[in-house]
Amino acid sequence: MININNVVYPLACLSFSIIISAGIYEHLAIWPRLLSTPPTSLSMFQGESGLNALVFWPKIHPLALLILITTLAISWKSKRRKNVLVVLIGYLLIIGITFIYFIPELIQSVSTEYATAIDESLKIRGDFWEKLSLLRIAIAIGLAILLFLGLTKPTLKAE
Repeated sequence: MININNVVYPLACLSFSIIISAGIYEHLAIWPRLLSTPPTSLSMFQGESGLNALVFWPKIHPLALLILITTLAISWKSKRRKNVLVVLIGYLLIIGITFIYFIPELIQSVSTEYATAIDESLKIRGDFWEKLSLLRIAIAIGLAILLFLGLTKPTLKAE
């Protein structure tokens, strides 16, 4: 008989890894270009043909949260509970900080009107935003490692 925990827990690991992978992709492919020569470079997010991250992020976060909460419920009486609980709390904190700082700062930056001259203050703000975002990804990677380590723990009742 299949243990549901051995199906749902890896899905939680996968969904959390997808989020981290997307964040890493953005830091390699998008943010360096976006922050290179603001406000000119911000045009990649502007207009009808601009990059639309809202296609991905608002859909994946609720799905990952639902899977993590389901995993926590299924793992509640196992030794995996602590791993999932710490990751869920850490992830909720990351999402909260993202809504409080990262999203508003990004919206404010990309809504800056197009100009050909580089705005140094905007570049400094963007560089700071990127450094904090890299820290956010590093923390998420640490949480992912903790989540994956939970796979090594038994699904039986915790002592």
